[in-house]
Amino acid sequence: MASANQLISLLKSHMSGDDPRFYNVAMQIAASEAKKGHRRVAAELKALIDQAKDRGARSRTVSTPVPMVQPKGELASLISAKYPTERLQDMFLSSELREKLHRVLHEQRQADRLLAHGLIPRHKLLLEGPPGSGKTMSACVLASELKLPLFTIRLDSVITRFLGDTASKLRQVFDAIAETRGVYLFDEFDAIGSKRATSNDVGEIRRVLNSFLQFLEEDNSNSLIIATTNHPELLDKALFRRFDDIIEYELPTNDMILEALKARLSAFDATEISWDRVIPEAAGLSQADIIKSCDEALKSAVLADTNKISESALVEELRGRKKQL
Repeated sequence: MASANQLISLLKSHMSGDDPRFYNVAMQIAASEAKKGHRRVAAELKALIDQAKDRGARSRTVSTPVPMVQPKGELASLISAKYPTERLQDMFLSSELREKLHRVLHEQRQADRLLAHGLIPRHKLLLEGPPGSGKTMSACVLASELKLPLFTIRLDSVITRFLGDTASKLRQVFDAIAETRGVYLFDEFDAIGSKRATSNDVGEIRRVLNSFLQFLEEDNSNSLIIATTNHPELLDKALFRRFDDIIEYELPTNDMILEALKARLSAFDATEISWDRVIPEAAGLSQADIIKSCDEALKSAVLADTNKISESALVEELRGRKKQL
């Protein structure tokens, strides 16, 4: 049987997640049993170890997060990195939009099968729609669901007034996209994707857009590239052909508003709220504004030392948000 030291080592390696050490100690125990003539026990231990290794390898390819490499040097000023925790089930989306995001996730999870047949999974997405409709959160959700780091490109740092510098910085970003798998977010993409023929256009912006189009066309990485815009009408038409999917976001419907309100207020007593009166007050607001209004109503309840949500407080917050539009 295994010695006390071997059992201790086995438990320590298991608790610390040190798989190589765990398998090494287990193999030592199997070898020790074989020397003692316990061949059947040794063979069974060896078979179990092989099964565990195989299962661990398959599990890592599916569920283990890709290690997040923090950008260094000049790249650190161009890209910020984080591991999002948002889930798709937490978003309030139309069934059509939810299905489109599901499709992206499904193709990414089955990428090896698609590539084996010469097919490329969706990995270049343009998300368009009004502010607060869920575009940036969708990028977070895709990264979270795929257990990938989210890298947000700081466009204010990428775009410079010096000739040639911006294209050079874009090249650094796309080199990082090829080297480190992740979700790369170009938020508020209008800054570099505006039409090349606009009257206020300058030569540097044309060069930046041309460089971006070239880099995007040449990209064959296994990362996801996501661009978001509040103003698709400002984007150069050549951009749309470079993306695998154009996903449109809209302000929430009444059903989505009701779902969002109930979910956000679910931890408190909302029985005195008339949804028929509240929903019209929220119509025309983005998901983000509705959630913020709920949070303010929740704060009021907490500070008033009550578990009941005041309908008047919620309506007041929703109206206040509308006045800011």
